[in-house]
Amino acid sequence: MFAHPRTLALLLGLGVLTGCAVGPDYRAPEIALSSAFLGQPGVDQRPARPPADLSVWWAAFDDPLLTRFVSLALEQNLDIAQAAARVAQSRAALRYADAALLPAANASISAARAYQSVETPLGQVLDAAPGFDRSGRAYEAKLAASWEIDVFGGLRRGQEAARAAYEASEAGAVATRLAVAAQAADVYVTIRGLQTRIAIARQQAETRRQLLAMVRLQYEKGIAAELQMNQAAGSLTQAEAQIPVLEAGLDAAMSALDVLLAVPPGTHRAELAAAAPIPVAPGLAGSGTPAEMIRRRPDLIAAERRLAAANARIGVAVAEYYPKFSLAALLGSATAIASGNLFTAGAGQAQGVLGLRWRLFDFGRVDAQIEAARGQEAEALAAWRLAVLRAAEDVENAFSALVKREAQVGVLTRGEASFARARENSLAAYQGGIVSLIEVLDADGNLLQARDAKAQAQTEAARAAIASFRALGGGWDASSKRLAGELSAASHR
Repeated sequence: MFAHPRTLALLLGLGVLTGCAVGPDYRAPEIALSSAFLGQPGVDQRPARPPADLSVWWAAFDDPLLTRFVSLALEQNLDIAQAAARVAQSRAALRYADAALLPAANASISAARAYQSVETPLGQVLDAAPGFDRSGRAYEAKLAASWEIDVFGGLRRGQEAARAAYEASEAGAVATRLAVAAQAADVYVTIRGLQTRIAIARQQAETRRQLLAMVRLQYEKGIAAELQMNQAAGSLTQAEAQIPVLEAGLDAAMSALDVLLAVPPGTHRAELAAAAPIPVAPGLAGSGTPAEMIRRRPDLIAAERRLAAANARIGVAVAEYYPKFSLAALLGSATAIASGNLFTAGAGQAQGVLGLRWRLFDFGRVDAQIEAARGQEAEALAAWRLAVLRAAEDVENAFSALVKREAQVGVLTRGEASFARARENSLAAYQGGIVSLIEVLDADGNLLQARDAKAQAQTEAARAAIASFRALGGGWDASSKRLAGELSAASHR
């Protein structure tokens, strides 16, 4: 039975022209932070260095190998591949939500042949009729279409939620890329730091080996006591014992870098075998308020988009209070005789249906669904607020570590120079018979500790700079209003 034309026109008008949808409209929350980071003055007072371009901060370390490994990680890392797959899933869900707003149509053609038994009651009756043919054929071709008219906006809210979820997955993919870039740079700096410390330990072992040789010569000549020779030998073993521990840490760091690059451990070991200086942290441009500086972080963008999706799902739940209208139509042709008669006028058939579905006596379940949706939105809002606070914490901690570690490097540099002079003086005094071997060994130990601590401080300063760039969301171009450029590159990889 066909619906009245005026009824159809009214429903079509409501479905096309209505601009409102049930449920709350989304408003992005404001980031409430102080006017400046606590560590910002210290960062601004660092020694003048060219500021890094935040979108490609790793290039500012001026280390070709560091840049190469970060680039390889962004191309090959398997965490990024998983994030891209999640983006593809969210994109498919968005397309499904888009398609729900459009009419659905399908075409079908069927042909059937039947043979009637004459032993059944029906067959016996038919067999008694003149001209009964036990064989029968039927042919049918039809085109069916249906459309749910989104009068109250439930489908549009679902589309809105799917779009926000897709954008959250895109932002999550970029966040994964930034984390991988920072991890690759961090591991590379750790490798260079361990190589520097190993070189210091080996140099110290060689110094003590030379000292042992000198004491042994003196012992053989009867100038030095056996105690002094044993003390020199013991100090040599102490210096040598540190080297295997550092080498084990270096092996682990090199393996970790290979895994980040999605290659078997050991792949790039030969390329990294030659020691190189610890990269020096570049300048850090810190313009803007904390809210402006961390707004570019993709993890915050993802949290905000998840909040938007949760808000839209409230509208999807509220829409269940209201009736849902649908239109269905069928055009086709059917015949039970020869296929040549299938598309004749007598074989034509048509049907139109106006549907109504209303959960009129199910409002208890609808209430529960709405409350669940509101609870999910409250959870998403709390998660976003926590993400903002943790982002600010990341920046403060990274700024503090950067400033303090660089200050430590300065102090240890002066201490190293003093201990080096003290070691030279003690050795000269020992050779002159003024001081004992203990003073020389103490001076050696102090110099080794100062050099090793300086190498660690330099490493940690570079790592703190990397953490600062990551905390500020560096590593992608956030100047565009949408995430399209950077995010599509990740999701299509």
